[in-house]
Amino acid sequence: MKKRYLIIFLILVGVLLAGCVSKPAGVQTETTTSAKDPRTITIIGAGATFPYPLLSKWSSEYNKLNPNIQINYQSVGSGAGIQQITAKTVNFGATDAPLTEQEFLSVSGILQIPETIGAVVVAYNLPGLQKGVKLSGDVVADIFLGKIKKWNDPRITSPNPDIQFPDKDIIVAHRSDGSGTTFVFTDYLTAVSPDWKSKVGKGKSVNWPVGLGGKGNEGVSGLLRQNPYSIGYVELAFAKLQNIAYANIKNKAGKFIEPTLETTASAAAGAVPNLPAGDASWSSVSIVDAPGDNSYPIGSFTYLLVYKDQADLTNGKALAEFLWWAVHDGQKYSSELLYVPLPDEIVSLNEKTIRLMNFNGQTLI
Repeated sequence: MKKRYLIIFLILVGVLLAGCVSKPAGVQTETTTSAKDPRTITIIGAGATFPYPLLSKWSSEYNKLNPNIQINYQSVGSGAGIQQITAKTVNFGATDAPLTEQEFLSVSGILQIPETIGAVVVAYNLPGLQKGVKLSGDVVADIFLGKIKKWNDPRITSPNPDIQFPDKDIIVAHRSDGSGTTFVFTDYLTAVSPDWKSKVGKGKSVNWPVGLGGKGNEGVSGLLRQNPYSIGYVELAFAKLQNIAYANIKNKAGKFIEPTLETTASAAAGAVPNLPAGDASWSSVSIVDAPGDNSYPIGSFTYLLVYKDQADLTNGKALAEFLWWAVHDGQKYSSELLYVPLPDEIVSLNEKTIRLMNFNGQTLI
């Protein structure tokens, strides 16, 4: 287990450095020249922070197998990833939120490829209390609405009779950037709280009633570490890496569930048979508040976005081959980084999607 977290730590160091790297231009057909290999190809991606540890691992491992292929992924948030793939300034985008119906209709020829499945946790900083807090969805919603203001509120203490909560104000932390993690979290709150649905709703960016904003999962993690008695939401690996405590959440079956690979996989299982084709809209796909006794209720697929019609044969073929590897051999790196490997049914679906990629009608895989 310690080895797993060390791997995640080494990868996430790159998140803090990513913002220092300027965005390359004109990458849709970019081919660079190397002294070692004149055929070196650089594939540029940008988007969600949620899958950054896995994408970084893939980039490293794929380059070992294919030294002439460089995968450069910038962790800038799902909203920015969608903007950049829409503008064709990157070869692929990444988002934890499927494209909305409007986004899908406005971008001609886009493909959506589920790359992995992950969990969003409700993380907290209660000095001296590392685990065991139980929260229901309506309580979480009312905390983020600013209606529950104290840690010793009866609605928090009632399902936690063995915990002595302090008489302290709750400090709320949330994302400040356009975020797929925010979409997943607010999708969940919308599903379980009519009050949240009517007052705030779901989206990659929302008007937060209360709280402090941080950029990226790492920004929210930083706010949680720096502020005792705070609460926020981050991707599971970030919480594990930073040793930030997180709650067991009451699921649709009425059970308080810890976020794990197994409970996240359980939540996704019911959605798998009814997923759309890769060139169709995924706007209605959600695995939050899923049925099942063992289903953790705040999880999501996370997606890679690419164009069906590629503008360059060499670059397009390299991209298609990388995607093929990622949804097959690349899945073996998922579990050690706390992501759920794709079920066989989704791998088969992704195969059909990647085979749609072409250059002037010429299939790339």
